Amino acid sequence: MKLVALAVTAAAFTNPVYTRDFPDPFVLKVGKTYYAYATNGNGANVQTATSADLVHWTAGPDALPKLGRWAFAGATWAPEVLARGDGAYVLYYTASSGTQCIGRAVARKPLGPFVDSFRGPLVCQKRDGGSIDPDPYRGYLYWKNDGNSIGRRTHIWAQRLSADGLRLVGPRRSIEVNDKVWGGGVVEGPEMRRHGGRYYLFYSGGSYNDDSYAVGYATCTGPLGPCVDAPENPILTTGCRAHGPGHNTFAGPWIVYHAWNPAHTRRQLWLSRLDWKNRKPVVRGPC
Repeated sequence: MKLVALAVTAAAFTNPVYTRDFPDPFVLKVGKTYYAYATNGNGANVQTATSADLVHWTAGPDALPKLGRWAFAGATWAPEVLARGDGAYVLYYTASSGTQCIGRAVARKPLGPFVDSFRGPLVCQKRDGGSIDPDPYRGYLYWKNDGNSIGRRTHIWAQRLSADGLRLVGPRRSIEVNDKVWGGGVVEGPEMRRHGGRYYLFYSGGSYNDDSYAVGYATCTGPLGPCVDAPENPILTTGCRAHGPGHNTFAGPWIVYHAWNPAHTRRQLWLSRLDWKNRKPVVRGPC
């Protein structure tokens, strides 16, 4: 793969930028350090890694060494972290209580250890297959009900967070549903962003374990929708050595995501430039 200029550091890099198995990544920048979090693996409930430039990564500790009392070990997925205004951090994570649910845990440092001291999860839509893939953004939480696990419809939901980030308040809205052919009956991994006064909901569709997995987006009139799917979806698909790219996050002008290696044994960390043209996001990659 050709070398690509990284504007943030003026360095060059070759994808994947982190070759460990690191699924469902999320990146948070605190000071001059990027902190990445990922689904359970390599002996950790919540994997972490740190970097100064998004290219060179060092494995970190388990951010959540002990799950909440409501959760079973073994299926801790898709963590994301909110930096709170008081200097604390809230980790949102998916774990099983018989059904996959979303919990929250608090720490004073980005790498934790985070502590879930709550008696139950934050949200758990058991009748709809459970709740997974939390994404906190500007006072709201976005997530997916795991309907495809029980043959039901899959929605992406939005609801306001309390000021401390520990409760859901106000109305709950469905802002995306699995009604597009390219998604293969799935919408998941929501990641909301605002650009040019508009809200953009990025999400993944297809089968997470094969080359059909991809990223699309919808344009929303506000944080609670309504949202309209882009006709050019999907905008990030299998290419080069990136198989089934998806579950994206953002770091400045970069879209960060996982993709299977050619042998489909690891989901590794990839980085592509995200540009905007005519108020539409354009991914410069994976090639």
